[in-house]
Amino acid sequence: MGADERWIARSEALNRLGVKAQTLYAYVSRGRIAARPDPTDSRKSLYAAADVARLCGDEIDSGDVGVARTTGLRPPGLGAAARGEADVHSSVSMTAEGRLFYRGRDVVQLSESGSIEAASRVLWDARGDDPFAGLKPRIDPIVGGSTQRRVLAVLGRRLTEDRSARLQEPAVLKREAASLLNEVVDSVSGPGPRLYFHQRLARGFKVVDVQSHLLRRALVLGADKGLDAAVLATRAAADGGASLAGAALAGLSALGGTLTAMGDVVAYVSEARRDPTGAAKRWIGLRGSVPGFGVCDFARHDPRVDALLSHAQLTPDLAAIRTEGEAAGGQGASFELALALVSRRLDLGPTGAGDLVLLGRLNGLLAHALDQVIDGSPIRSRLRYVGPEPGAN
Repeated sequence: MGADERWIARSEALNRLGVKAQTLYAYVSRGRIAARPDPTDSRKSLYAAADVARLCGDEIDSGDVGVARTTGLRPPGLGAAARGEADVHSSVSMTAEGRLFYRGRDVVQLSESGSIEAASRVLWDARGDDPFAGLKPRIDPIVGGSTQRRVLAVLGRRLTEDRSARLQEPAVLKREAASLLNEVVDSVSGPGPRLYFHQRLARGFKVVDVQSHLLRRALVLGADKGLDAAVLATRAAADGGASLAGAALAGLSALGGTLTAMGDVVAYVSEARRDPTGAAKRWIGLRGSVPGFGVCDFARHDPRVDALLSHAQLTPDLAAIRTEGEAAGGQGASFELALALVSRRLDLGPTGAGDLVLLGRLNGLLAHALDQVIDGSPIRSRLRYVGPEPGAN
């Protein structure tokens, strides 16, 4: 295949796949089709022909694309399940043209004024009755320990108390999700006035009220961004009959790699405060890249970064970490770096950025659990055995 044939326009991709534009964007969001800016028109995108052909079941090797396209034949065993992929349908979020949407709402616009509760209602498709109305504190809240330990403890307790999500009506499930999120916030914030979630969290994190909007923005922007291991684990648990708490706990448990990577970003931010240029060069020399830079889910840059950092009033030393890191590595800042910088700005401590990841993603994982139970199709996958033959040992 020639270099000019490796990338195709949107119209051709849609024609080959036989899907609507929204589905194509969803494939890109989930990493199933690679996309890049069109060098002749930056407003448009090009799509990897090999990925499109693979989703059509047309080929394994890029050299076979022409033959498969001509014959229209599909080699056997190339469906998603046969390749070890899980086929998951979602209406929670998608990326399109470099923007992230929650059920059709631009997340950057939503973060400008929307509360965490408002974002939840969008994510959970709860725009009618307010599931947060009338919520009260639990008389025996979980307190003590780190934020992450408290969150997991709340979910573990509710796992033993709540019924299977399959056995409840959608409106009841959404109220249960609101109750669960309310209990988690209480475990972090401690006792006090019943304010908005971000104001209560600010109380727990000892953040002054005038800066609490940064917590709100961070958690709204960080709720979801498409398919990853946490979303798949959440949906699989919900599809298997778990309660909302159980499904969310499964998803948060799958965030281990994400939190480990966040630890590297936090370590880099701590080092780079003293010498951003030198720190970036050292990390490139050691690992070939700088933690917190490089955008995998968006064509050019992650719009959530500016949506958060433009309101953070970073000190010069923190602002230099982003600019020098981008210059040294040639890649844009990731949302993880933005969270680490805001965590440092608010003095949330060494685990603060990870806490923001956990709390933000909990909201989105509850959305995926609800979506799977209420509207989701069965998750189709196949386990293909590749171990020793019976009796080989």
